[in-house]
Amino acid sequence: MGKDFSSALRPAIVMIILFAALLGLGYPLAMTGIGQALFPVQANGSLVRDAGGQVIGSTVIGQPFTADRYFQTRPSAAGKGYDGLASSGSNLGPAAQALVDRVGADVGKRRGEGVHGPVPADLVTASGSGLDPDLSPAAALAQAPRIARVRGISTDRVRALVTGRTQGSVLGAPHVNVLALNQALDAGLR
Repeated sequence: MGKDFSSALRPAIVMIILFAALLGLGYPLAMTGIGQALFPVQANGSLVRDAGGQVIGSTVIGQPFTADRYFQTRPSAAGKGYDGLASSGSNLGPAAQALVDRVGADVGKRRGEGVHGPVPADLVTASGSGLDPDLSPAAALAQAPRIARVRGISTDRVRALVTGRTQGSVLGAPHVNVLALNQALDAGLR
């Protein structure tokens, strides 16, 4: 019995080591190499750098913009806000009082910033990941009067910026990247 067990154990151990090396090292290294070779920008986080080479954000991960002179992103439910290590939604249902209170406070905040008419949902609700870098064109346009007032430029110029930066999508609604909008504002509305 002991000889049968040891003869059966050896191939099992060899297969564990082989598959651990193959799937734990070989496959991840191959995928990393392919990603770096074919899609280097995306494989490295789609980072955005300023003129000095300093990383200022990512085109695929949202970040908070709180100054009135900038387009503000949608609320984040990720940790304490835009925490990539705690990416998730709030898991609050539409009837949850905590969600109703938070959305109500956000609507009040947007009204205080000068948003009139219906408040676009993505200005007051978090995305599923809590890290969405994009807004709907309606949400960006709703912020145009505030930005124009604070920066001392015409609302039409800010609206034209939003319209010019709006991207279509094969699957989904049109969207605009908040970081790209704010970069264009700082660059003089190009």
